[in-house]
Amino acid sequence: MPQSAWTDKRERQYDHIKANLKERGRSEGTAERIAAATVNQTRTAKGETKEAKPPSERARAKRDMAAAGRKGAMARKSR
Repeated sequence: MPQSAWTDKRERQYDHIKANLKERGRSEGTAERIAAATVNQTRTAKGETKEAKPPSERARAKRDMAAAGRKGAMARKSR
């Protein structure tokens, strides 16, 4: 989805994710790609995309995001 469709909130989310990834040593291109994918996944899970997704697909996206959050938290704790 083009970035022009993002709200100000999603632009801030993109900038925040990109900055954090760059701080952790990711390249500019990789940080941009991951940040854009994350924002788009969030938009889909929240039902903000132009094409409405069926509720079952939105629920699956929310579960995937929750699982990724738990996995990330576990990785941070093990360091």
